[in-house]
Amino acid sequence: MKDITALGEILIDFSAAGTSASGRTIFEQNPGGAPANMLTQASRLGMSCAFIGKAGSDMHGKFLKSVLEEENIDTSGVILDAGYPTTLAFVDIDPSGERSFAFYRKNCADTMLTESEIDLSLIRESRIFHFGTLSLTDEPACSATLRALAAAKDAGALISFDPNYRQMLWEGPDDFVSACEKVLPLCDMVKLSEEEAMLITGKEPLGAAEEILGMGASLCAVTLGAGGAVLACGKHVLSGEGLKVDAVDTTGAGDSFWGSLCAVLLSEKMDPKALGEEELTKLLQTALVASAICVTERGGIPAMPTQEKVRAFLNIKRPAVTDLSKQ
Repeated sequence: MKDITALGEILIDFSAAGTSASGRTIFEQNPGGAPANMLTQASRLGMSCAFIGKAGSDMHGKFLKSVLEEENIDTSGVILDAGYPTTLAFVDIDPSGERSFAFYRKNCADTMLTESEIDLSLIRESRIFHFGTLSLTDEPACSATLRALAAAKDAGALISFDPNYRQMLWEGPDDFVSACEKVLPLCDMVKLSEEEAMLITGKEPLGAAEEILGMGASLCAVTLGAGGAVLACGKHVLSGEGLKVDAVDTTGAGDSFWGSLCAVLLSEKMDPKALGEEELTKLLQTALVASAICVTERGGIPAMPTQEKVRAFLNIKRPAVTDLSKQ
């Protein structure tokens, strides 16, 4: 039995890392991809995890698979295909740590995952099945993702969803929203950014979280970058303040937030359908701390904090949390 199995993209983030002696930008090879980042965070907090996806049988794909194995993530569902290259993303980082992307993904391996290549036993034996929308942008990966989602739902796993909107990978925002609307009624737990919340619901974070719950989810988080996050469940809506840190790279912050939240939920045997204020506060504070630590380091997977770092930070300072439902 796995705690969390994720399906989706695994890729190389070539992150800007200074300049050469001749003044040209140097790019650092960082392992990433939102589902893989999220799993790494959960694994570093003690969860048993598995990844399902496809990369090229090239230097990048072999490197990515080895990284997952180093993070104690089950890679039996990872396929290295010599027929397609590994997806690459070049990431420019501004002085505040915010990013802009250039993706090289046309006919790349992660978009070519087929239904027959998925080990459904990994999904059926998992407590949480996690996915995002990047595996919904192209066929055959879209059909493969929907098949995996159906299997997870039939098996009674908790369904976790991160829209993870990347504008240049969609024909337009309407296609992204349509894809989200098809899967949201099947999801138990949803994490989205403020931008994604507005795109999908047309509402500000609080209203967006309530609308997502109305679609069927039991737990919804809307992340606000340095502004913190909103976490909603049942009768409770909590707002948590962001922690002031020296941000170096915001890559993976949302994945760290969600991976740590899912890890605490599972380790504490919490029921997302019946979370009280105290449980929600613990989830939100841990997630905010993990994501704050994440942005102080470079890269996606490499920046996910360890359990020791998260615990140490929580012992020093816990983010302020307000129950908005009491106001």
